[in-house]
Amino acid sequence: MSAADDHEPVLRRADLSDEGAMRLALRLAAQAESSGEVPVGAVVIGQGRVLARACNQVEMLHDATAHAEMIALTQASAALGDWRLNECTLVVTKEPCAMCAGAMVNARLGRLVFGCADARMGAAGSALSITDHPGMLHRVEVRGGVLAEECQAMLQAFFRRRRQEEKDTRAHGQTLE
Repeated sequence: MSAADDHEPVLRRADLSDEGAMRLALRLAAQAESSGEVPVGAVVIGQGRVLARACNQVEMLHDATAHAEMIALTQASAALGDWRLNECTLVVTKEPCAMCAGAMVNARLGRLVFGCADARMGAAGSALSITDHPGMLHRVEVRGGVLAEECQAMLQAFFRRRRQEEKDTRAHGQTLE
């Protein structure tokens, strides 16, 4: 999904707020979910516009690194023609993992906004703090909790359904592919 997809809604300048961008990220997360992916969506804002938008594509691409954040960072760098994203904000529905947080530090991302925290795997202040680690060459400004309830509800519903499907499959003597 590229930043130039015509079927994606474009944010108006007034919608470039953290909340407006998070609503777009939630729509992207819903797209991921409809494709059988963990529902995570990400948007990169820079130069007064949406530079990138992505959702998880791990299952589709058979690639453990195809997280929404990683794809969005790559798209934003391509849109700017520069790997340095100092003046950009990445908005994502769930607190990034260590891989994604490390990529944000390496890309010199200016700011991260996330929805719900991830106590087990979150690397922007919950389980780890890669984005603000004193030994890193760059620190990313972080704001968490934007539309957290909506983001968390989507993830919880997804995993509840997945657990029920696994239970139903075991009850019928079948195995998941």
